[in-house]
Amino acid sequence: MPFRYDLPVWLSREWPYRRVVANVAAALALAASTSVIAQSAPTVAQTQPAVPAVTLPASAAAASTASSAADRHVESTDHAQPSPVVPTPPSELYGELYRDVELAHLYPDSKTFADMSPSEPPTEVIADYDSQRSQPRFDLKQFVEQRFTLPPRAPKRYASDPDESVTAHIDTLWNVLRREPDASASPYSSLLPLPSPYIVPGDRFDEIYYWDSYFILLGLDASGQHALVDDELNNFSTLIDRYGHIPNGNRTYYLSRSQPPFFAQMVQLVARKEGDQVYARYLPELRREYAYWMAGSDHLAPGNAAHHLVRLADGTLLNRYWDERAAPRDESYREDVMTAQQMPQRDAQDLWRNLRAGGETGWDFSSRWFADGRTLATIDVTSLVPVDLNCLMVDLERTLAKAYRVTGDAGHAENLELRARVRADAIRRVLWDPQLHAFGDYDFVHRTPTHRLTAATVYPLYAGVATRNDAREVAQTIRRDLLRPGGLATTRTNTGQQWDEPNGWAPLQYLAVIGLRRYSEPELARDIATRWIRTDVAYYQRTGKLVEKYDVDASGKSAGGGEYPLQDGFGWTNGVLRVLMQLYPDAVSSTRPADLPGGAVGVSDAAASAATAPQTSHSTSPAGH
Repeated sequence: MPFRYDLPVWLSREWPYRRVVANVAAALALAASTSVIAQSAPTVAQTQPAVPAVTLPASAAAASTASSAADRHVESTDHAQPSPVVPTPPSELYGELYRDVELAHLYPDSKTFADMSPSEPPTEVIADYDSQRSQPRFDLKQFVEQRFTLPPRAPKRYASDPDESVTAHIDTLWNVLRREPDASASPYSSLLPLPSPYIVPGDRFDEIYYWDSYFILLGLDASGQHALVDDELNNFSTLIDRYGHIPNGNRTYYLSRSQPPFFAQMVQLVARKEGDQVYARYLPELRREYAYWMAGSDHLAPGNAAHHLVRLADGTLLNRYWDERAAPRDESYREDVMTAQQMPQRDAQDLWRNLRAGGETGWDFSSRWFADGRTLATIDVTSLVPVDLNCLMVDLERTLAKAYRVTGDAGHAENLELRARVRADAIRRVLWDPQLHAFGDYDFVHRTPTHRLTAATVYPLYAGVATRNDAREVAQTIRRDLLRPGGLATTRTNTGQQWDEPNGWAPLQYLAVIGLRRYSEPELARDIATRWIRTDVAYYQRTGKLVEKYDVDASGKSAGGGEYPLQDGFGWTNGVLRVLMQLYPDAVSSTRPADLPGGAVGVSDAAASAATAPQTSHSTSPAGH
């Protein structure tokens, strides 16, 4: 029997418009009835308005044609994978019970109930709920507490040693944030078991997260925890083997999306220690990772978008962020329902899919994704070609090519190298914004760059996609518009969202530093690193903690914004700080950034010299510069 989504009376009274209640209730019912999951639903291309043709240089056009011809062979071998069995997320498993618990706000954090485990099979829980909820004295919270248990958590706070250096503190924290294999996980838990030990970010994030983990691995490597780096890579390869991709995190409710694809970078990190045989070892997983992001490319017509793919009118194939479900996020259910209430004229399922796709970006949330540049309810991630994702796809293509060469498969290697060159050319043509003097995102529905400057402009430098001229302009733009006393700002817009001004985030500092070093901008790289190190250390000296994000407008001040309180721990902050302090050991003691020596080049800096930057300019771009 399909679910009936009659919103609770208390919620109907609180909301000012009955029409909004009816619309959201109908959308919830439709979302529950369709239960769109990527691996179980048929693939249907979602047509978008045609985008304008972008004139390809002759060499790029020829390469694009050759690559398209080769696609058919590669996809027939790389994309043919068995359909994985996908566990059901709690919101679908419990239906009305899940909705009622979340909307009743029984717990301050929506993620709490998503992570709870039932003490009996879900079918029995649902049957009990259906038979008891109409009783006069029914108590929903009591019902939940009798049938569900909270997930085991590590001690809420770790008391740091006030005499301990920040690097010693980080090295100690790895054990605090370490979780053992999940062999004892409940069969009905939302947790996806992992075979090896792993590091969690901290606080409410007590599971593994995809893109967080790359920056955690950098720190583990700098701390000499090489066995744990191998364990983490084993966990991610297991997720790919089991589900066909790396989910956002190891929870059932994260399976409908991924996160920025850093798996190739993880393989590179281990290969620098253990040799090229690592590429051969992880070739099957690299293939499946690529297949996940490129699925359907052989059937996508120009001017259309489907799932993670966008094909421009000239045939250029690029990627976008996506989520296969169009329903409130399990971990932020109540928040998503309330966001839909803010814009009743918008289709709720479209909004929810874009909120979910926002989770895949890792930037949840930012003015970068908002149609009006200010309001979460206007989020439109799926209409954008993002610069960061496509730079990571270039790196994935290059890494996969390397793996094929190591195994002696020159044909596949040449094909992937060609794809990487074609995509890199497309990034320089389509994602360069001459108005900003920086790289940015492209709105393929409205046929225009978004004209929003963000720290994502550093990705083409990090990936070796930018030209020398690009890099010089990006460096000047960063210095003028994004550099703050505490490090690199995420955007120039203060919306109250956490991936906006005035917040700075560890991964973006690292990517900027490595990218700028790669393009012979050592002074700016050192300046950003020094400001960030001092921000982190000042906060640690005052509080004994390292946290998720910082206010870079005021060095040493904690940040705010977003859907949850500031998180302590914190995985990627620890990792990036550990690496940057290795690269710039005198950063804390120097009085000015200019006084700093170059610092020792650590293992993480090997990526900065891995490829030669393109030398050409944008003379073939319609805008030119």
